[in-house]
Amino acid sequence: MKVVPSLLLSVLLAQVWLVPGLAPSPQSPEAPAPQNQTSGVVQAPREEEEDEEAASEKASEEEKAWLIASGQQLAKETSNFGFSLLRKISMRHDGNMVFSPFGVSLAMAGLMLGATGLTKAQIKTGLHLQALNTTKPGLLPSLFKGLRETLSHNLELGLTQGSFAFIHKDFDVKELFLNLSKRYFDTECVLMNFHNASQAKRLMNHYINKETRGKIPKLFDEIYPETKSILVDYILFKGNATMLVVLMEKMGDHLTLEDYLTTDLVETWLRNMKTRNMEVFFPKFKLDQKYEMHELLKQMGIRRIFSPWADLSELSATGRNLQVSRVLQRTVIEVDERGTEAVAGTLSEIIAYSMPPVIKVNRPFHFMIYEETSGMLLFLGRVVNPTLL
Repeated sequence: MKVVPSLLLSVLLAQVWLVPGLAPSPQSPEAPAPQNQTSGVVQAPREEEEDEEAASEKASEEEKAWLIASGQQLAKETSNFGFSLLRKISMRHDGNMVFSPFGVSLAMAGLMLGATGLTKAQIKTGLHLQALNTTKPGLLPSLFKGLRETLSHNLELGLTQGSFAFIHKDFDVKELFLNLSKRYFDTECVLMNFHNASQAKRLMNHYINKETRGKIPKLFDEIYPETKSILVDYILFKGNATMLVVLMEKMGDHLTLEDYLTTDLVETWLRNMKTRNMEVFFPKFKLDQKYEMHELLKQMGIRRIFSPWADLSELSATGRNLQVSRVLQRTVIEVDERGTEAVAGTLSEIIAYSMPPVIKVNRPFHFMIYEETSGMLLFLGRVVNPTLL
């Protein structure tokens, strides 16, 4: 069903610090670049040039088709990652919940630019991205960049997305990492003095408060002086999006449903739906949730990056002595009266079931908010008692 949320917001931070008790490892010398040698220039015949141009155009079209298919696969696997993460959160929280699978994947993909070896492989597997054929360097971040552009072109969403790299003033970050972060994830680098923790906290909260338009005035409660870098991703959607609401017939069945949620199941629901006019009473609600994602990600196999054995050597020359200390996501969703009005009168119904002429959403329900063009699952949540909202 269509809703007009007044706010869809996700902010995720990853904090990087030196592993206690370890000294920075010396930077290995770089091998000299090979000298290019040319013995002459040979003019190719005109016919061969035309053949090469045609072959190049064909290869370009094939690459474009591959990127589209891979983007769709990325959206599907991110959704499955979201459903797996939902089950992990549900084991700890039986109340209201909301988080952004896309936001977590986007931020962790940004960290992958600085990781290598087993550290990088675990992130890729944990995000369910191992099925994507992305053996060439740069292809995976290119897919995320393409997805960000697709979302930006959807003017109804009113997308605001970006990231900050808050970096300690004396921390040596590789220029290549900063350049790639800017190219693929639009990351803005800001130098900080984390030794002055209170001032750093105040400045970073100011940046986030400004970018989230005052919706998250205080993201940081405490800052460790040992911190070397904090990466923050924020996503703000303000406009029309597609919300799929799953309302079970019996009160307790909403928890059982979570064990079976997959992308294939949701796609089956969508294929078998039809539109009919009916009266719908949907609650106005606002959820504001914060999760320590690093503990949940460890349960999904992403462990090494949070340990002293993390390899972040693509981020810094001291990368083998760095680890990510925590990953925090805060998500806010607000559906106001306009959203309720947009829902009233229209409902997508599964054909296999007969629906009453009046639907009252007065028992626990799940909701999935996604972008139709890409199929990307933006937000996933659960409302336990809508009558109290």
